[in-house]
Amino acid sequence: MSKTRRSVLVISIMMISTLLISACTQSLSAAPIETPTLLPEGLFVSPIASVENPMDMIAEFAAQTAAAQTATAGGDPNATPATPDPNITATPQAEIATATPDINSTPTNNLGIVADTPAPAATSVPPGVRPATYTLQKGEFPYCIARRFNVDPTQLLSLSGLTTQQAYNLSAGTVLTIPQSGSFPGNRSLTSHPATYTVASSAETLYSVACKYGDVDPNAIASANGISVNATLTVGQQLQIP
Repeated sequence: MSKTRRSVLVISIMMISTLLISACTQSLSAAPIETPTLLPEGLFVSPIASVENPMDMIAEFAAQTAAAQTATAGGDPNATPATPDPNITATPQAEIATATPDINSTPTNNLGIVADTPAPAATSVPPGVRPATYTLQKGEFPYCIARRFNVDPTQLLSLSGLTTQQAYNLSAGTVLTIPQSGSFPGNRSLTSHPATYTVASSAETLYSVACKYGDVDPNAIASANGISVNATLTVGQQLQIP
């Protein structure tokens, strides 16, 4: 057999072998059974399949987070949570009530007990001057005032619309009309002074002490002792009478 014919025979055998191999049917393994994928449930898990775009996944997650926070607070699920402004200072809602004093109310102390009514303001005049009117203080009476200002007590009572019987029963705050003429009949002084006086009762005042001396002004006693004319006196206290 020639060399050329031998080569053709080999090639032919190879081609026939290739065709036979291609025609053979090979058995394939069985296809895998499809198993449904369970999706997790919850407030922060998307119930839909993941998307291919990462930005869409982030947006979906943010929306679910906001809805979960709103549902927990019991608010509107469509509402957008407000962001506090750090530049705004919170103002307390409670208002401080401003107390307005009632001028018609009765004064009370911190314990709710009705306080004593303040004494009426005294008439203060320089020594030797007669005021047009005078307001009686605790412990004073018209004859005491007549001696102090050197006026006739009968005329003082008449101008003030008072009787002799009323002269010793007047309360503090009574306004007397002071005569601008005449003088006190007799010695104006009841007790000699200067002197030292010892307070005998806590009810005494500088006004009542001055009346014991007749022609002494209570403001002068206060000045001589370095105290207020309305100062509270204590039993045993020594007062210098000018």
